[in-house]
Parts: sequence; C-alpha cells; structure tokens
Amino acid sequence: MKYEFALDLQQRMIDIVNTLNMKHIDIMRVKCFRSFGSSTKRTLARCHTVGKLMQKAMGMPAYYAIEFLEKFEKLSKKDQDKVIIHELMHIPKTFGGGFRQHDFVCEENVEVMHEHYVNLKTDRKLGAFN
Repeated sequence: MKYEFALDLQQRMIDIVNTLNMKHIDIMRVKCFRSFGSSTKRTLARCHTVGKLMQKAMGMPAYYAIEFLEKFEKLSKKDQDKVIIHELMHIPKTFGGGFRQHDFVCEENVEVMHEHYVNLKTDRKLGAFN
C-alpha cells in the first residue's frame, strides 16, 4: 500500500465541514489521504483513528485520517461528496477517537446531509448575485 496526502480532498472536506456547520470536527486534526494498491473489492474510503488507550499512552488528543481508495476517483463529484460526508459522519460529536456506527451513518442520513449541503451551496451562490 502507498499513501499520499490529498490536498484537493482536504480542501473539499474542509468546505463540507464548514458548510454543514459540523463544529465538532476539528479540521486541523483530520487529514485526507489517497491510497494505492488496496485489494478490497467494494470499499471506496475508510476513516482511521488512534485508539483511546494509545492516545492516553502518548499523551495526545484524537486525530482522524480519511483514506480514499483508487475506486473513489472513478465516482462523479456528487458521489465523491457523498462519500466524504459519509466518512465525516463516522466522527462522533465527542471527537474523542471513537466512531459512529452504520446504524447512524447510513445511506438515508448521508442523502439528507448531502441534500442539505447542496442547498446551502446553492443558497450561497444565489446570495452572491443579490
């Protein structure tokens, strides 16, 4: 596996966090990476963190890394945004190094968040013309 920092995805992630007002997410402690060479068949992205015990042992706060696999690049921008939203939704309100599970991070909730994101972006664009 090879990993590289993905500045373009980092910027999109920050835009989504700010637009959706996800105040619990510390964008300085979430980093986006592309990975190459994964053999997984269905996974598009993964959210990683250092476990709470290791955080305590190292005396550090929680950090998250969102890994985007090669298949992610083949998606439309709309579907990529949904994947980014999906991964961000795994980060709990406590931002403590845990994860929200798929009972909350489900297709229906991602669709609601994505629609809200698109509406907010559209409203801001229209506001710029007034």
